[in-house]
Amino acid sequence: MPRKPAPNSPPPHIPVLLDEVIAALAPAPGAVIVDATFGAGGYTRALLNAGATVHAFDRDPDAIAAGQAWPECAEQPPRLVLHLRRFSEMVAALAEAGVARVDGIAMDIGVSSMQLDQSARGFAFAADGPLDMRMSQDGPSAADFVNTAAEGDIADVLFNYGEERQSRRVARAIVAARPLETTGQLAAVVRKALGYHPGMPKDPATRSFQAIRIHVNAELDELNAALDASEQLLTPGGRLAVVSFHSLEDRIVKQFLREAGGAIANASRHLPQVAPANAPTFDHIAKAVRPSAAELARNPRARSATLRSAVRTAAPARHRRAA
Repeated sequence: MPRKPAPNSPPPHIPVLLDEVIAALAPAPGAVIVDATFGAGGYTRALLNAGATVHAFDRDPDAIAAGQAWPECAEQPPRLVLHLRRFSEMVAALAEAGVARVDGIAMDIGVSSMQLDQSARGFAFAADGPLDMRMSQDGPSAADFVNTAAEGDIADVLFNYGEERQSRRVARAIVAARPLETTGQLAAVVRKALGYHPGMPKDPATRSFQAIRIHVNAELDELNAALDASEQLLTPGGRLAVVSFHSLEDRIVKQFLREAGGAIANASRHLPQVAPANAPTFDHIAKAVRPSAAELARNPRARSATLRSAVRTAAPARHRRAA
């Protein structure tokens, strides 16, 4: 069991683009903000320090257990409310807590540094550990997937979620090497299939690990549902800030905000302009923000982070999907 941080102590991992996320959310005293990905609580701590009330979500029971020691949970009424739920379930969870609208939502998509750094969680291959990768610590694991899925299904996951161009070769190697039980075993199989040698700028196993993790946790489906939830939950003038770490996530966020801002899909300058079917649900859509050189020097893991933010209008939610 990981050691719990002392109440009010700095979180063990500062989230990337912290100052930029807080600036985008502009929390005011008394505001109700959702931290959709609590993790070690870096965003939440800054929001609480600004006087906001925070509803923090995490599907990882370790993260929620650590947060329960924070003194804001014991205030009356509590200024920190923890939800052991997927962030795709925000609408239902907040309704159960008596909250219909919020002033801001922050999302930090993907695996947390805490999870990456614990070899027993099986997210990374820097140190050998069980082939797990489950954020919620329940349900089918990465080992279950690689040891039981059809070769074609594995190849599809590697190609679609890891953008692995040699996905069929890697999938064939995985099936031939079954059973696989540890991160080290899987990394070795992928490296051998792709001709890895020391000194390569990027370990080729990285793409396959990313793909399998995304599949096991249904991360892109979760992100789509959470974006739709933000449209339902944010009050007019409420602010959304989303940090993503790879092109698949960023593409989803960018397209969501583009459509929510009233852009017409596949619009052509050669055709007559058509009014959008719905009034824009977000405006003040900011340009993408990347980490500064100073932040990259402090935290190399921030190198692929992208922040996108926007402000909710008064238009009705579009209900693109079930949230």
